[in-house]
Amino acid sequence: MRFTYTEANLLPDDHEVNITYNNFLKTFGEEGNLIVLGVKDSTLFTVAKLNAWNKLSEDFKQYKNEVESVVSIKDLQKLIKDNVNEKFKLEPFIKDTIASIEQIDVLQDELFKKYPFYDNFLFNKDTKTIRTAIYLKKDIVNTPTRKDFIVNVLLPRINKFQEENNLDVRVSGMPYIRTLNSQNIIDEISEFVVAALLVTSLIFFFFFRSFRATFISLIVVCIGVMWTLGILGLLNYEITVLTALIPPLIIVIGIPNCIFLINKYQHEVKLHGNKVKSLQRVITKIGNATLMTNVTTASGFATFILTESKLLKEFGVVASLSILAIFILCLLIIPIIYTFLPYPKDRHLEHLNKRWIGGFVNWMEHMVRKKRITIYASSVILLIVSMIGIYQIKISGSLIEDMPKKTEFFKDIRFFEEEFNGIMPLEIMIDTKRKKGVMKLSTLRSMDALEDLIIETPELSKPISVVSLVKYSKQAYYNGNPKFYQLPTSQENSFILSYAKNSTSNVGLLNNFVDSTGQYARITTFMKDIGTDKMERIEENLQNKINKVFPKERYDVTMTGKALVFQKGTNYLVKNLAISLSLAIFLISIFMAYMFRSGRMIIVSLIPNLLPLLVTAGLMGYLGVPIKPSTILVFSIAFGISVDDTIHFLAKYRQELQANHWKIKTSVYGALRETGVSMFYTSIVLFFGFSVFTISNFGGTVALGALVSITLLFAMLSNLLVLPSLLLSLERSIANKQVLKEPSINIIPEGDDENTNS
Repeated sequence: MRFTYTEANLLPDDHEVNITYNNFLKTFGEEGNLIVLGVKDSTLFTVAKLNAWNKLSEDFKQYKNEVESVVSIKDLQKLIKDNVNEKFKLEPFIKDTIASIEQIDVLQDELFKKYPFYDNFLFNKDTKTIRTAIYLKKDIVNTPTRKDFIVNVLLPRINKFQEENNLDVRVSGMPYIRTLNSQNIIDEISEFVVAALLVTSLIFFFFFRSFRATFISLIVVCIGVMWTLGILGLLNYEITVLTALIPPLIIVIGIPNCIFLINKYQHEVKLHGNKVKSLQRVITKIGNATLMTNVTTASGFATFILTESKLLKEFGVVASLSILAIFILCLLIIPIIYTFLPYPKDRHLEHLNKRWIGGFVNWMEHMVRKKRITIYASSVILLIVSMIGIYQIKISGSLIEDMPKKTEFFKDIRFFEEEFNGIMPLEIMIDTKRKKGVMKLSTLRSMDALEDLIIETPELSKPISVVSLVKYSKQAYYNGNPKFYQLPTSQENSFILSYAKNSTSNVGLLNNFVDSTGQYARITTFMKDIGTDKMERIEENLQNKINKVFPKERYDVTMTGKALVFQKGTNYLVKNLAISLSLAIFLISIFMAYMFRSGRMIIVSLIPNLLPLLVTAGLMGYLGVPIKPSTILVFSIAFGISVDDTIHFLAKYRQELQANHWKIKTSVYGALRETGVSMFYTSIVLFFGFSVFTISNFGGTVALGALVSITLLFAMLSNLLVLPSLLLSLERSIANKQVLKEPSINIIPEGDDENTNS
């Protein structure tokens, strides 16, 4: 198995947003290679502490294999005009080490008042926050080397510095965030698996009061988890934030399989005491229904395979294969183990006679017999209220929204948002369509006009581009006077350019923002963590300005960057949600049609399962839970699992119809009495099993767990109340010998069964 070292890309490879982003990377290289260190403390401006800070930054330069460059206050250079040689030269602000407080005062005065070129890049002149920028080598950003450097070098050195100097150092930047975030995912896999095993086995034991049955179930699901991890390794997929959810999912889905099989076995043994006959009936009666339920659940997950997103595709493949694997394991291991074990003791069968379970089944039967109008009225009211809630749902495309809020690295993200307006890169690439077109004054003026809009946008940081360097060159030409920090006029341009051409010192500064041919330029700004609505508004404003100042016949301007790619990916997923859910409904309808050979039965079976989905969507609207990559999964997962109850109920209903000579009412109540207990058990296991995800540090995983749990609880009530009510209300039109003359599920003849209601 391998863990992923790249962030989630939700878009297909050939999507235009991805193509634009990849074109940018080809021209300027990996943009997410910046790590920033920050300190906001007035005591930093003392001789000892400022020297220590500069030394810390210098130390990182020795890691040549991992670090491309480090820019700290000590690296800042003044651009000085050399009149003799008619060129610009660079001179450091700090030559060696700082020897006196007077030097610091001069430094502060120069940095904060005289050189706007550096403002908001390495310091915030208003709050006196200081930053150091560490640029990692672009070829290690998406490899394990990045993690090794951050965990084994960066963090230990920063911790040591903090202890020695009593300063609080904030760390951020995409490589750092991704490393700590993926570590959180890895840590949570084992937590989820242990929690899911603990919760489901405790509930299982509470219902069955049998260590033996509990232990057998745990063996089955543990093997299932190992198979899941094996499938991940075999298919060469990486463990991502989505595939990390599959092992605990398999536990939660596997335990209900065990409940249905063991419950049926104990039921049969209690009836006639014949172990072999009991196991044979477990396989023929429950095995078929369990196969159908697992196929429908796997179908719910398999719909993700048909999306173009690599992340969702891998999740769909592994989840659907794992669900089918857990079914095979249950059907093979449980009957085999029970053939070797003695008969269940009386105390193991006591749960079948529990009064409170009987009370629950009687209440359901009473509701279905006497209160059908109440059931329908409640369903319609729920539906109307849910529809109102659905219209309030928002879409969120935030890259960091789901990250653990309590962690230090998340607090550091907020710190840099406060001080420097964000750390998520938004890139604008300008293609001038001709070599050396970037340095034309008309291009620079258009870029400057666009930068003015970026500066006016409070959600974006001060932009960095070649424009700032040209302005800085003019300031240097006028002997460092900050009033002249502006673009040169046409007349000044030729003088300043002649100085720039003679200089080699500022070529390094240019490399990051202009390509080697001089045809492409980039404007880099950083974005706060904002909602999709705001982001779309900012994008629209920028695009309008681009259309205005960059004529299409002369320029090709594109917007890209990780934050934008993620937001577009979320919108893409929302569009795919309707497709994957429709596909799940279509696939499951085919299974129903195969089972019942009746169009009306398909509709009857889908209504109780679509109602809980609408209720959940309504709840999301009322509670302000947005549609995002993590919550999009809720609907397909919940639908695939909730249909299981419908299949178990209808499979039993068909058996009852044949055994009771097509007496519909008798058959409905018989099916309700037997499957009601198993459906209640499994729904409680699923409810608490999915609730395990709420212990996650990731907001999206918490929302996923809570929403699926609620949906499945509604689905249980819907299948136990709405489904039997519909069967009874529509009995004349849906259930007759004609519909059931070609049964596709094995029915044991009535004569072979001591109790037709079993």
